[in-house]
Amino acid sequence: MHIVVFVTAGNMREAKKVASALIKQKLAACVNITDKVNSLFFWEGKVQKAKESLLIIKSKKEKLTRLIKLVKSLHSYTVPEIIAIPILSGDKPYLRWIDAVLRQPV
Repeated sequence: MHIVVFVTAGNMREAKKVASALIKQKLAACVNITDKVNSLFFWEGKVQKAKESLLIIKSKKEKLTRLIKLVKSLHSYTVPEIIAIPILSGDKPYLRWIDAVLRQPV
């Protein structure tokens, strides 16, 4: 099953570091990074605000456990956002491309 994983990072530098590692380890076929996302969240008993970078990661479900482990090893947050959503459908050539990339050896 193909998935999209959302991860927020504290800044662009951290986001690029995580994205690069995911691609090099063949845990993601593609990572888009959006900078300066305005985030509001409840943390440590109060509402927090932050400017974050958002990673949009295209991968496969069977890679998710390793993907999560790698993100956590590189991430500065105690509890990073790592949310996976199944891709129900998509352009067949694009999905085949994800498969082909993730089958390649590291």
